Amino acid sequence: MTRAERTTVNTRPSPGAVHNSTAIAPVSRRDRLLIGSCILLITALAWAYLVYLDGKMGMVMDVPWGARDLFFTFVMWAVMMVGMMTAPATPVLLLFAGTHAGRARRGVSLAVLLFGLGYITVWLGFSVCAAVTQWALHEAALLSPAMSASSPRLAGAILIGAGVFQLTALKRACLTQCQSPLGFLMSNWRDGRSGAFQMGLRHGAYCLGCCWALMCVLFVVGVMNLAWVGVLAAFILVEKIGPSGARVARIGGAIMIAFGVRFVAA
Repeated sequence: MTRAERTTVNTRPSPGAVHNSTAIAPVSRRDRLLIGSCILLITALAWAYLVYLDGKMGMVMDVPWGARDLFFTFVMWAVMMVGMMTAPATPVLLLFAGTHAGRARRGVSLAVLLFGLGYITVWLGFSVCAAVTQWALHEAALLSPAMSASSPRLAGAILIGAGVFQLTALKRACLTQCQSPLGFLMSNWRDGRSGAFQMGLRHGAYCLGCCWALMCVLFVVGVMNLAWVGVLAAFILVEKIGPSGARVARIGGAIMIAFGVRFVAA
């Protein structure tokens, strides 16, 4: 929190909401440093692995995948999602730490870790779906050696679909939850360690609802094209924590639609 004093939040009693007077304590410098350092370390390790994998990974186009190939593709997606989506979760993790400290009268606890674990679990689930999708595209000979769509029409369809989703009410609703961590915590509070994990799952679900279409764009620019992975990660970060996130989302959607139409018409 940016204020030194405690803020009291009062909401009406309702299931899944903060229904008591809840003190939101400012996160101490030590706790802020601990959370920030963990996020930075996790993100750095994920990117380091991706850079290493980029130099080692090759894709044989005419050989069917086995279980081992599918597993390592899942690992690749999982590490990529951690590298891309950990930083945008920083505001809600810090606010959750302050809220939990205000309620439990203590600093960073296991509950904060469980919240983060719930959040990452959602993205691990997405990684399973992404790996299976990549396998299906590979088996259908629709991926190039760069792991991008080999068909311009498929690439265009992905871009148009992702761009249209950027303009939908569902996108705006999920983005609002990501942009307002205080509002999310007020309306979704659960006590206890299991509650912290459930809240992490729910926040991860909103985050996934906001960003899944953007992740599909990787099948256009190249799944392991780290330059584009970095661009998408930066775009998502600006969407979520920037002052004009909703406008950025709409502009990005319009650009994707325009390029998608160009691909289809080529």
